[in-house]
Amino acid sequence: MANRKRAFITGISGQDGSYLSELLLDKGYEVAGFVRRNAALDFGNANEIKDEIKIYYGDLHSAESIALALLDFKPDEIYNLASLSSPFASFRDKLGTIMVTGIGALHVFERAKLIVPEAKIYQASTSEMFGAPKQIPQNEETPFNPANPYAAAKEFAHRMAVMARNDKKQSQFISCGILFNHESPRRGLNFVTRKITAAVACIKNNRKEGVPLNEIGEPIVKNGKVKLGDLEAKRDWGYAPDYVEIMWKMLQADSPDDFVVATGEVHTVREFAEEAFAVAGLNWEEYVEVDTHFIPPVQTGPLVGDSSKAKKILGWEPKTRFKDLVKIMIHSDLAKFS
Repeated sequence: MANRKRAFITGISGQDGSYLSELLLDKGYEVAGFVRRNAALDFGNANEIKDEIKIYYGDLHSAESIALALLDFKPDEIYNLASLSSPFASFRDKLGTIMVTGIGALHVFERAKLIVPEAKIYQASTSEMFGAPKQIPQNEETPFNPANPYAAAKEFAHRMAVMARNDKKQSQFISCGILFNHESPRRGLNFVTRKITAAVACIKNNRKEGVPLNEIGEPIVKNGKVKLGDLEAKRDWGYAPDYVEIMWKMLQADSPDDFVVATGEVHTVREFAEEAFAVAGLNWEEYVEVDTHFIPPVQTGPLVGDSSKAKKILGWEPKTRFKDLVKIMIHSDLAKFS
């Protein structure tokens, strides 16, 4: 096909990267992306489409690897999704989080400016930048107040993107999606939603062998229980395939901007657990324990977004509601951990 658009995705093997790749391939794009070299040649969530995409080995630590990939592929669009994405884990690796999530994003912007200055760039920002906000719901004007190293790194990247966009000498087209929590069966097991759905599946299926591990290296289900942290933490949970669509929409617009992407609904971890166990016909109270090991040093939230700007300008709104999201994840994990 002549003149196919080219998209380069950092973090292509992650949840968002894999869904975005599938979306762009369906639209006729040539798609390439970064993965970190590993002995098993495992492309994570992109394994199913590895023969349809072009893989470059590299990471955001290395500005040279970014430059070499951009020189070779010459993308029309760049989606910077790569990061060390766990707010909880970022307290244990502050420097690594800053280098990949913050400085790494700047490497992408700077190398793109030199090599493909006309390329449109999507920067994955996050609702975590709001920290413990006084304004509920949060929108594009809500002040940032990061409460963990991951959020601080994301705010740095976000502000660098805005500066590059406003550069009077050589402005770049960089749109930032301030995405609230978005989940799916491809979500990592270190995130509380997937931890819950995997635990429900293991308990329901009475699985004894091959139980996945939690953030501290213990089986997610131990003695018939799953350990969770703050059950009252409030989040706005959407469905990842809905959210990658707006990433693409942002780069089809005439001008770059920032957009909050959210459902506008807020639910607690307790509500997620209750719904997840209920889908499997179980009473959550019989299987959940609270463990302070899983409560972060600094709390955030309640995080709930107002995406009316995205609806007005880009015509986007979420298709999948909370209960349906939980059902999708539970049914997937019931099959996976059968």
